[in-house]
Parts: sequence; C-alpha cells; structure tokens
Amino acid sequence: MSGKPMTFRGHAYRSLDPKGRLVLPTEFRDVILSAGTHGRVILTNFDGCVVGYSLQEWERIEESFQRINMLNRQLRDFQRFFISGAMEVELDKQGRILIPPHLRTYAGLTREVALAGVGRKFEIWDLERFEEQRRKMEESFDLVMDALAQTECDLRL
Repeated sequence: MSGKPMTFRGHAYRSLDPKGRLVLPTEFRDVILSAGTHGRVILTNFDGCVVGYSLQEWERIEESFQRINMLNRQLRDFQRFFISGAMEVELDKQGRILIPPHLRTYAGLTREVALAGVGRKFEIWDLERFEEQRRKMEESFDLVMDALAQTECDLRL
C-alpha cells in the first residue's frame, strides 16, 4: 500500500439480522482493517443515516470540534448530537458490526439497508430512504452541477 489512506466507495445492499448486526462488504472491511485498529469503527448519527468512521478519522473529527466557537448555540447543539451519538463497534469474525439500538432508531433501520461508501466514511441507510435520496439527486443533478460550476470548488469528474 502506498501510505495513502484507503477510502470507502461504492454501495451494497444488505439485511440486518434480528439482533441488529450487519455484514459489511468486503471492500469496506478491507478499509477498516487496513487502518490497523483491530476492526474497530465509530458509528454515529448524521443526515438521517448511520455514519461509520475509522478510529483515526474519528480522532480528526473530534479534534476539529476543539476549534469551534463554543459561544454559538447551534454549534454546541450539533457537537452534542453528533458526538454523543457515537459508539465504538468492532468487526466480528463473520465481518459483521452491531448497530446500536439508538442508531437503528435514528436512521429508521429495520431490515433492508443500503451501505454507501463516501470517501472518508461510509453510510448505512434504510433502503427506501437511500433510494429516495438517489432519486432526488438524479432529479436535481443539473442544478447541482451548475451550482458547483459557480463555486471555487476544484472538483474533477
């Protein structure tokens, strides 16, 4: 490996078992295991889904919260919501993670889920919500591209 962090990409469909365990795609497990943290990840609530981070990435996130303006009520509320929702979980021998009940409830996860790799993190969505998000993006794709063109964003597609 080149020393460059591996990233989560692609998407997969899975089913939660009755205990709330989820088998991660092999590619996602490889990213987690390459981090050298014995298969541990941080899961938290964000944007209507469960988000998973490597421990190293999570430490960077927590560090970044040290730089926010604590006088701003909205930022404090967001920090409280985001960090207090976080739980450390570990891959078991079958490549599963246990999604804690509070996160399953937050994201509306019941049985069928979609996993989406989005670079430094992965997301776990209720399947219907995920498909709805994809439809919305398809419908607004041209508007988003036009908005990106008006920014300083150096996105290369």
